[in-house]
Amino acid sequence: MSISSTRQGGFLALELDGAGWDGAHLTRAVLAAESAGFHAATFTDAPAPGRANALQRAAFAGPATRTIALVPEVDTVYTEPFHISTQLASLDYVSGGRAGWIVTAAESPEAAAAVGRPSVTGAALGQEAAASIEVSRRLWDSWEDDAVIRDVATGRYIDVDKLHYVDFDTAVDFETRADFAGAGYSVQGPSIIPRPLQGQLPVLAPACLLGEVPADAVDAVLVSAPAAELLAAEVRDVRSRVAAGVAVVAELDVVLDSRGQAAAGRVAGFGSGRANYAGSAAGLTDFLTELLEEADGVRLHPASLFVDLEELGRLVLPELRRRGVLRPLVQDGTFRDLLGLSRPVSRYATAASNAAAPAGAGK
Repeated sequence: MSISSTRQGGFLALELDGAGWDGAHLTRAVLAAESAGFHAATFTDAPAPGRANALQRAAFAGPATRTIALVPEVDTVYTEPFHISTQLASLDYVSGGRAGWIVTAAESPEAAAAVGRPSVTGAALGQEAAASIEVSRRLWDSWEDDAVIRDVATGRYIDVDKLHYVDFDTAVDFETRADFAGAGYSVQGPSIIPRPLQGQLPVLAPACLLGEVPADAVDAVLVSAPAAELLAAEVRDVRSRVAAGVAVVAELDVVLDSRGQAAAGRVAGFGSGRANYAGSAAGLTDFLTELLEEADGVRLHPASLFVDLEELGRLVLPELRRRGVLRPLVQDGTFRDLLGLSRPVSRYATAASNAAAPAGAGK
């Protein structure tokens, strides 16, 4: 999971939750973000009756887009790990290899009640996230890349010798974690979906989960701070604690002067606890220029999606590109390409190859 050591500028992601769940609004938003030059679109998950969840909205956006990465939040506490891995693999196919996963794990008595299990709190949240990531990665590897053979002559669709059982059990795989407080379960596999186009989807996690979630289990860490002036220092601190090659992505709320109205007049009622920038497009451009000297990327959370996106696409991103701050868009590439990640070989294919090698053969 190493990121290229050649820095080609940072990347920008845009949170699209403001588009709602209506298909027409979502399509308009994701196409506007792609046209503006954002590298990735993210989708916050806030399940509600009649509303498509984040993964469903990302899947809806897949066929409508070409370059922008699609990265939904997916809960790891009250969602079955097997379902997470297969649905994300499907998203990777729908998007042509542009999918990612923002891992979430939060207290939610309502979600617990909906699935009929006790509410999870404290350290168990991060532990369940770590287990879910590990299960998903094993399931993505459970099909070798050439497992699908479509042999018409013999009537075989797959080569069963290239499907592997993941054999995950929290009682075994987390046996060294004497304090493991998550729910016990096992997953055998293999997956019911062929290996994702990217081999492994990039996994992003908020910095608050680090510790319970090993830093080398993720490809990027989302970093926040209580104020904008503290964000760069927080990015440096997190970078010092994660594995080499793990991307560090800053989180920033944005309220811009727009349509003759000052940001100060639009900021009322908009607050999340994240670092916040409110002001002119020129001021934001300068702030992002400095921030991207520290962070590999920044995810922007606009106060009003379509209003702020208009200013971002018209004034901010073009100037950042003129300054050489942003990395080039990857035409017909994958999310891993954007992050500078190589495509990994299935761990089971490697193990099977080694087992089949004659004694004394080199690796």
